[in-house]
Formats: sequence, C-alpha cells, structure tokens
Amino acid sequence: MTDRVLTNPYVSDVADLESPDDLALADKMKAGREQILTELRKVIIGQQEVIDQVLNTLFVGGNSLIVGAPGLAKTLLIHTLARVLDLKFSRIQFTPDLMPSDITGTDLVQEDQATGRRQMVFAPGPIFANIVLADEINRTPPKTQSALLEAMQEHRVTIQGRTYNLDEPFYVFATQNPIELEGTYPLPEAQLDRFMYHIVIDHPPYGEEYDVVRTTTALQDPKLERPVTGEDLIAFQRLVRKVPVAEPVMRHALDLARASRPKSETCPDNVKKWVAFGVSVRAAQYLVLGGKARALTSGRYHVSFDDIRALAHPVMRHRIITNFHAQSEGITTDMLTDRLLEAVPLPRSGM
Repeated sequence: MTDRVLTNPYVSDVADLESPDDLALADKMKAGREQILTELRKVIIGQQEVIDQVLNTLFVGGNSLIVGAPGLAKTLLIHTLARVLDLKFSRIQFTPDLMPSDITGTDLVQEDQATGRRQMVFAPGPIFANIVLADEINRTPPKTQSALLEAMQEHRVTIQGRTYNLDEPFYVFATQNPIELEGTYPLPEAQLDRFMYHIVIDHPPYGEEYDVVRTTTALQDPKLERPVTGEDLIAFQRLVRKVPVAEPVMRHALDLARASRPKSETCPDNVKKWVAFGVSVRAAQYLVLGGKARALTSGRYHVSFDDIRALAHPVMRHRIITNFHAQSEGITTDMLTDRLLEAVPLPRSGM
C-alpha cells in the first residue's frame, strides 16, 4: 500500500489492494475514466455531474435511471458511451403496446430445410446486448416493465421455463420524461429500487447551451477512440469490491439509510413528518459501492465520508417515498436528503 493510504485515519485495518496487479489495475481504471471523458467530450457538452454518475454506474456494474426533459441528450449520451466502449448497444422504445416478449425474445417455429421438420427456435430480443437503453420506460404497463427485473438483477432472462444468460458486461439505463405524465405508468417501488442511481439531467447553463447549439448545427464527424474494453470494465467491477472501507465510513452509509425510515429512532423530526417509507438496504449498499468506485477514479485506495455523502442524492432520491403532506407542500426527496445529511453526524474513528 502507498503512504497516502496508510496515513489516512479512516482506512480499514484490512488492506485489500496490496498486490502490484491490483494497484496497476487501479491506475488503469483512473486513466481509463479520463480517456472515456475525453472521447465523450467530442460529442457531449457539459453535464459533468451526469456523466460522472453514469461512469460510476459502469464501474460498479449497476443500472441507472436518467430523468430529464426532451432534448437534453439522454439517448445520445448512452449511445455515445456504448460506441466509445465498443459494446453492443440496444435501444428499446417503451410504448403502451409493448409486450414482455418484445424485450426478452420468444420461441418461433422454424422449418429445417434439410429434413422438413419443424422445431421451436429461440429468437433473442433486444435485451441481449451489453448496454440497453430503456427509453421512456414509464410509458409501458408494469407487466412489461417487470420484464427487465430479472435481467437487471440476475443478468439473465427466463422464457418458457428456459434460462438464458446475458453477455457481460451488462447494463440497463432507463430514461423518463418528467413533464408528460398523461398516459404513463409509474415504476413500482420494487423496480425503482433496482436502479443504483436516479440521475437528474437538467438544462445546461447559458455558455454550455450556446456551445451545444453552435456545434450541433455544423458538420460533425468525430472520430472516437476506444480506450476501455468490456473486459476492462468487468475487471474494474471486481477491483471496486476489493477497496477497503473503514468501519466509521461504513456506519455512516448505514446511518444515512436508517435515518430515512420514519419508524427509526434516528429519523429526524423534520424528515419523519414527510416520509411514508424510507430507503431499503440497497441504498446503503450502493452508497458504499459507489463510494468505492468514486475513490478509485479519484486516485485513492480508500473510501471517505465525502465519497458517501456526494452520492446520497442520486442513491436516495428514488427510494424515499413521501407522504401526502410532503406532496401537497412541494417537499421533494432531494430536500429530505439534504436534511438527512445535515442531521446525521459523522461517526468517530474510534467507534
């Protein structure tokens, strides 16, 4: 381990990134992130926080929900990312008439030209890709939305009693339009909870929006390099899980999650009155995993309190369920997350 890790008071006693191979891979992961950013910047202008959260999703091996108004390059970002990584990309346009088999695939009757016999042959659906974009996922009924659940959690699909594994790495990025609510089907909480992050993409500031208009109304033919492969991403995901986390940092992630639950003794009064249900255990898990990836891509081999707190909003905003009083008074989950960050103290290193 390097001196910068050993001298940190919040480093775990167990040093997991000790081998030269792991340290070299950590350096490659940090450099790879910078190279991916360089390539994305050839197409995507601004939205640094959004890109950071998308890349963090990749390095952890999760799935994320991206919410924003039309025309903010949600689809372009994910498609460009797939091109930069040279991964198979699939876009599924979710509509009210979309069926589960339209996503997962189905068995078809085919005739063998040589024997004339008919047999059932599985025709894979668009879920069989490395990066799947579920576009406007809330426009299709829950039955079809749920076709993604097994794929997101288990990286496999089951059709007619047979299970098919999906190629690794595998990611689902879903988009939603927060403006048009008529004719939409809100995602069930069980499915929302499977998304690592709820990423909010907003209109860029004036200067960035000017650059978007200027560049997109001229001829464009960017040459994209491919600095990171799918095999690299799989290796990065394994490496992330080796990053040590000190007990006080781990406790802080858990304290934030538990304080969001109104029945918890640690839930602040100014949060309890607005919340129907707090976050699940997955919130604490993703705070820690996301913190590990954030640490590595920042050149550190340990997770800090800042890593945990920086990810609180994208991890918790779709997991906190507000009650009627909060909805009627315009209290958002981001506001409640702010109050949790203010109210939950940092543990002492000696805990």
